[in-house]
Amino acid sequence: MGIDASSFIDDQSSFKEIDNFLNASQGWSFGHLSYSLKNNFYQLTSVKKDRIGFPDFFFFQPEILIVLKKGELLINAVNPGEVFFQLSNDIGIGHEKMPVDLKQGILKEEYLSIVQQLQAHILRGDCYEINFCQEFFAENASVNAAGLFKSLLQLSPTPFSCFYRLHDRYLICASPERFLKKAGNKIISQPMKGTARRNLEDDKMDDQLKKTLYLDEKERAENIMVVDLVRNDLSKVCKEGTVKVEELFGVYSFPQVHQMVSTVSGTLKDLISFSEIIEATFPMGSMTGAPKHKVMQLIEDYEPIGRGLFSGSVGYIDTEGNFDFNVVIRSILYNDATKSLSYYAGSGITFYSDAEKEWEECLLKAEAIKRVLTETPGNKR
Repeated sequence: MGIDASSFIDDQSSFKEIDNFLNASQGWSFGHLSYSLKNNFYQLTSVKKDRIGFPDFFFFQPEILIVLKKGELLINAVNPGEVFFQLSNDIGIGHEKMPVDLKQGILKEEYLSIVQQLQAHILRGDCYEINFCQEFFAENASVNAAGLFKSLLQLSPTPFSCFYRLHDRYLICASPERFLKKAGNKIISQPMKGTARRNLEDDKMDDQLKKTLYLDEKERAENIMVVDLVRNDLSKVCKEGTVKVEELFGVYSFPQVHQMVSTVSGTLKDLISFSEIIEATFPMGSMTGAPKHKVMQLIEDYEPIGRGLFSGSVGYIDTEGNFDFNVVIRSILYNDATKSLSYYAGSGITFYSDAEKEWEECLLKAEAIKRVLTETPGNKR
């Protein structure tokens, strides 16, 4: 956990300048990559803006660093005792019930029509698979972001969750997906494609749903297309012959859903920089489709609003240059200045997709967030 910025870099600078920023710091850095950063790498443009307004990228070196590892809490701060006291008292988290008035950015009929249009592009050979997302939003929303994060994690704990604040903008994230991890000269990516509802009331039925997902030909085809894309991306920054698939079609269970996850790894080339790695791999294939350049153009054409930080990434870089970054999905985005709240859900569209089922998959993925916002305490200040 990093708190307060002693120094930072954002999109007022060239993204390549982040390498100098990291080399000069010799400390931990935290930050984000918005989906719109793609325009720097692919010579694309975006005219559609999102509601929240995170910059294309932002990284900072924290004044306070908190590390929890193997049951030990390390606090690097001028006054670690005061920091520990604040953490112990759970400051600022309330639980008054204040549900927000949610609206859909795309109505069902329009969604079904767009899926059919995307399938026409696939039939023409424009692309093979495209991740199409829809937005749910609220205006004049007054929420306690920290309280929402606590409620969301209680309902849906996930391995790549995070709470991220930049001035008046908040990310409340319960992501189950890793984008990239670097450990020494090894890099791994774990694309997630394939979703099935859980049945927590019947263990046998829940296990059957998991097995059905594993054997589903459509989900497998979708997963392997993304795996091939990730292999291609990693080959740009890895030594020849080192990129491999460590696990294909792994099915993992989360509180709301079963997910199909594959793991791709490689050995990085010598002296490869952070900016080069991100430029070769971002945005992640699980949130675009294939081929990446073309589907990002189609996403701009068919999604009615910009994604912003959604389908971007948040993570950290440690003192050794190792890093870990998530995929920003299953997340609430909130701007406290404008009182705008937003969250997204999407799915991979292929030629064989059933538009009705894709619609239901989006609602399933957004179920935990909707419950937190409308059924549980909304945490008004």
